[in-house]
Amino acid sequence: MQTILILDFGSQVTQLIARRIREAGVYCEIHPFSITKEKLISLNPKGIVLSGGPSSVYAEGAPIPSFDVFSHAEQNEIPILGICYGLQLTAFMNGGNVDKSAKREFGRAELRIDKEDALFKGIDAHSIVWMSHGDSLTAMPDGFEIIAHTDNAPICAIRNLARNIRGVQFHPEVHHTQDGATMLSNFVHDICGCSSDWNPENLIESKIEAIRKQVGDGSVICGLSGGVDSTVVAVLLHKAIGKQLHCIHVDSGLMRLDESKKLEALFKKNFSMSIDVVDASALFLSRLDGISDPEKKRKIIGATFIDVFNEEAKKFGDASFLAQGTLYPDVIESVSVNGPSVTIKSHHNVGGLPEEMHLSLIEPFRELFKDEVRTVGRALGIPDWFIDRHPFPGPGLGIRVLGEVTKERCDILRKADDIYLEEIHNAGLYNEIWQAFAVLLPVQSVGVMGDERTYENTCALRAVTSVDGMTADWFPMPYDVLARMSNRIINEVRGINRVTYDISSKPPATIEWE
Repeated sequence: MQTILILDFGSQVTQLIARRIREAGVYCEIHPFSITKEKLISLNPKGIVLSGGPSSVYAEGAPIPSFDVFSHAEQNEIPILGICYGLQLTAFMNGGNVDKSAKREFGRAELRIDKEDALFKGIDAHSIVWMSHGDSLTAMPDGFEIIAHTDNAPICAIRNLARNIRGVQFHPEVHHTQDGATMLSNFVHDICGCSSDWNPENLIESKIEAIRKQVGDGSVICGLSGGVDSTVVAVLLHKAIGKQLHCIHVDSGLMRLDESKKLEALFKKNFSMSIDVVDASALFLSRLDGISDPEKKRKIIGATFIDVFNEEAKKFGDASFLAQGTLYPDVIESVSVNGPSVTIKSHHNVGGLPEEMHLSLIEPFRELFKDEVRTVGRALGIPDWFIDRHPFPGPGLGIRVLGEVTKERCDILRKADDIYLEEIHNAGLYNEIWQAFAVLLPVQSVGVMGDERTYENTCALRAVTSVDGMTADWFPMPYDVLARMSNRIINEVRGINRVTYDISSKPPATIEWE
């Protein structure tokens, strides 16, 4: 399979480059900027993309490849595209000059294309792009020429045709760059010569083969949360190894209303798969007693899941593997596995397993986005009504009950969340929303109910639109629907007397509140 290699220099949106390239039907992989020459050669890429990043090329400890990527690419006729920091690195390593910009450039800008180039095929001479940089290229490397500019960046896109190197100061991978997807498609198809031979559906057979090879005669424990990701993983594994798979669902006490009961019935009826349901709610809640810090809660929940799975694994003496529905956004927000990025929040299913667990991880979708997993799920025959379910975080209500987590506060939130989702369904809006949920705030306020003064909790409602969870916009919920939601929650859920609606986007906020 033809591969595009992305070298990660720490941008939070590096994965969006991969997404756009995959949407163009070309397989790609992200690797750290420090990749060895030997590893790069083994990948045999058809093209190389240098990502953006938060650093300056002149900063102490700035990310620099461990060998001359440009010379290697030239010798092997591999095209290169540098994006933002990748452009500046291209200039820096080839004799150009990069300085602090007189004016930093963030947000939309009008790109003016000065010279025709394969990168800009089919794109108007004036196009809107998204900028995010403080440094700028001030002196061109020998053999390079300017092919586009903006008002604030006289050198905004460059090329060296003889060496097949290009660079852009803007971010073609983000949605706000009007023709960004076209540019990346032009790069992988017209410049690198790749064909559209990859899609999530044809991933299935290769994953089944890889799973069978990895597992052999052993058995696999699959942590089944009830969300789309773990469900698709379970169905894929069942297709690959059948009865060698043992699905375990842990009721952490942090699930939605009747979630565990519904999940058990669903799998038995629709997938002919039995699952073991473990009620560990008392253990989870006891360990969360008195804990309010969100990062501590995530780590406690993650560690407790591991402990429970470790104990359950003992029931299956031949179990050698633990399968998880880890996705790209989980990885990039938890740890910088591919570059010097900043940790946003940890995810309970990222970071490996403790040695004492004696299980190896199987994560078939670690390199995929949510919508790609949904495509795989449909190809596996999972019904649309299930595939289209909104994401639900591994730590569950533990991160939606802000402040201390107790059974009482979880019960309050469960009821409010159930009403919220019911009203979204009733309004026919569920499939227009990427994720919707209620949050219980550690805030109490005065209210009046039945001529009596109350002092109860505040509930926040959140609904966003997104494609992959990396960015998101708040959903414009109709006022009449909001009114019904608020009225029902306040009247039907004892313990809540005030409802708010969240209209922040990601970034700067995250989708979840903590």
